[in-house]
Amino acid sequence: MDDKDPRRFEELVSISDSVQTMYGDELTDSIVKDIYTFAEAITKKAVTKKSQRKMNFDKKIDDLLTSRILGFPIMFLLLGVVFWITITGANYPSQILANLFFWLEDKLTYLFMAADSPKWLHGILILGMYRTLAWVVSVMLPPMAIFFPLFTLLEDLGYLPRVAFNLDKLFKKAGAHGKQSLTMSMGFGCNAAGVIACRIIESPRERLIAVLTNNFVPCNGRFPTLIALATIFVGGLVSSRYSTIVASLFITLLVVFGIAITLIVSWILSKTMLKGVPSTFTLELPPYRKPQIVRILYTSLIDRTIFVLGRAVAVAAPAGLVIWILANVRIGDMSILNHLSMFLHPFARIIGLDGFILMAFIIGLPANEIVVPIIIMSYMAKGAMLELESLAEMKELFIANGWTFLTALNVMLFSLLHFPCATTLWTIKKETGSSKWTILSALIPTAIAIVVCFIVASTARLLGSV
Repeated sequence: MDDKDPRRFEELVSISDSVQTMYGDELTDSIVKDIYTFAEAITKKAVTKKSQRKMNFDKKIDDLLTSRILGFPIMFLLLGVVFWITITGANYPSQILANLFFWLEDKLTYLFMAADSPKWLHGILILGMYRTLAWVVSVMLPPMAIFFPLFTLLEDLGYLPRVAFNLDKLFKKAGAHGKQSLTMSMGFGCNAAGVIACRIIESPRERLIAVLTNNFVPCNGRFPTLIALATIFVGGLVSSRYSTIVASLFITLLVVFGIAITLIVSWILSKTMLKGVPSTFTLELPPYRKPQIVRILYTSLIDRTIFVLGRAVAVAAPAGLVIWILANVRIGDMSILNHLSMFLHPFARIIGLDGFILMAFIIGLPANEIVVPIIIMSYMAKGAMLELESLAEMKELFIANGWTFLTALNVMLFSLLHFPCATTLWTIKKETGSSKWTILSALIPTAIAIVVCFIVASTARLLGSV
């Protein structure tokens, strides 16, 4: 019988699946190990190595970075350092950009007044569209401009394949691809960039799993919300001397929780709608190399930062228009925003939030950065997005509007797990070419966010914490 015969092909596939089911990854790993052992033996006989010292040095570093004991602590420590540099370093340029944009806003406002323009036109164009754009650019650009070069530097040095090596077994057990660890890591800078990075996964099934779960790691747009609330409500539980450390540890726990959700959802998808046999992933660790600074800057700033920021700006401008209309057009004695928030309030209370918070997440779809300013705008009954001068003022405003530790916890969990921003959804549509998977990429995390918040809120109520 010819190998191209369909019946012969089906028989071979059946045998392959049976062997895979019977022996799992152990057979694949054993075969690969034997191949590499045989190849190494041939290499030792046929090749003369001039840089044995460097190879030994690389091996010593690998023994440390891929160690079963130290590999994960070093990985999380490096990730923590990258986060710390990104968050700390982004504060100053973000403030400079914000000051510049709002100085320009004052000048534009003066021009509108001098031209005797209608208030509604100034509101739509300046307080709505321009202010939203200013917020998105000033908050998104500096963290991305810091995170992506650092991430690309680790990639260029050869460390990221070691990260994939460390996480490979966890993702294999979840029925996903080892390379998903790299796309997940990219999501910390921007989930849209993480979705684009899923191109490195050859299997369409496993690429889809990576795309659908990339949102469960917080991007730089969600970190400001997490940091502010953790500092106010978690760091506030201890003395000021330890508040920053405690808040940082809590954010790290949230990140670990997000990674755990990524693995759980990947496993569920691989057993249900994206069922299939995991593809073999043989990872050859490349040698450590000197980074190419020019290439790093071009790749990180042009290919990633500017590309993602461009998409964010494209969706932020119309969003600003919608937000201004909702906050300023009144029906009866309340704005449309208030009416919608009141409608959502009963459901929001069930999951430990309130109507204004849930509405802020919904109309904050274009960019996660504007969720907190929308909440502040709603509580203060203003017609444009606002930002308070200090965290102390923010805490007073939130507590005056009924916030407790449980409210803050559920806001952080919902922020961590809810639907992707519009830029990410747009990117998913471009990458998958499918409206179905784009819709599911929004519905799956939102459903999980609602369930998790409901469980936390219900448990707190049963224990009498609220």
